Amino acid sequence: MAELKACVLFILLLLTTKHVKATTRCHFPAVFNFGDSNSDTGGLAAAFGQPPPPNGETFFHRTAGRYSDGRLLIDFMVQSLGLPYLSAFLDALASNFTHGANFATGGSTVRPPNTTRHQSGLSPISLNVQSYQFNDFHVRTRKVQGIFKELVPKPEAFVHALYTFDIGQNDLTGGLFRNLTVDQVKESIPDILGQFRTVVKINEGQMDKNGCANPINELAQFFNRELKDLVNQLREELPEAVVTYVDIYKARYTLISQAHKHGFEHPLRACCGYGGKYNYNIHVGCGGKVNDNGKEITVGSCKDPSVTIIWDGIHYTEAANKWVFAHIVNGSYSHPWTPLPMACLRKQV
Repeated sequence: MAELKACVLFILLLLTTKHVKATTRCHFPAVFNFGDSNSDTGGLAAAFGQPPPPNGETFFHRTAGRYSDGRLLIDFMVQSLGLPYLSAFLDALASNFTHGANFATGGSTVRPPNTTRHQSGLSPISLNVQSYQFNDFHVRTRKVQGIFKELVPKPEAFVHALYTFDIGQNDLTGGLFRNLTVDQVKESIPDILGQFRTVVKINEGQMDKNGCANPINELAQFFNRELKDLVNQLREELPEAVVTYVDIYKARYTLISQAHKHGFEHPLRACCGYGGKYNYNIHVGCGGKVNDNGKEITVGSCKDPSVTIIWDGIHYTEAANKWVFAHIVNGSYSHPWTPLPMACLRKQV
């Protein structure tokens, strides 16, 4: 299983609860994010400890709660909107939630896991738990007084905010790591999407020409097709919201399949890892310890993360996240076509 590579997973869903009819640029006073390690800015770290060095080395020059060498897609997104990086909801120290909060944690799933984190690596903070946290956060922000009032969003910010969902990967790969077949995991997708709908409404296999595992990528594409249908339903069920489907799968696959064209090297090889064809070992993570010919060494990063796509065998480098963001911000991977600054507009091209 350590040698099985799924190149890209999955989509990003943008939701705004207040639309406008103008054709001007949207103003989002806050962003609220829900997801897994692809957009976790410190939630898992606050609960279970920081990811070890060299995580964070490229941009933050220290560990910063992110499973990458630097910034994530969500970081580039909020930055483009003129907002500060999102503080993790679970991180109580030195956090400022004026412009939103991040409820994502590494290992999170759409459906509540039936195993412990120690057994499966999955986070107990599934999407429904993140929803409960958001609802509690929303209620409590109305009650704070004094200086704390300056650290939370204003009531109107919740109405005009951008809500982002980047989750689903662990629901599929978790089944595969439990030795379920692709068909068995596929059968679970309707239930996964049912759970997703509920949350939104209340708030080594065969390889393709690029070296990616066809069965897993087909599974991801099936998930996305079904999710796209669900998004269309949500548009009808939530008439006051604007829902935009962003195909992260397609964007990431484009990067991996055309890596050299875009200045990247060894598209499937992990920068921070140890051993094997892909410099990845499921038992030895980035920053971990390994015995090499009788000597204990720390698993470090490659010479130049800026030309690599895969950070630790699972997550992406800052350079890859930056590339993907630059190619989705203009709406070219969105349905309907919607540049990020126009994600609140009712009339979409």
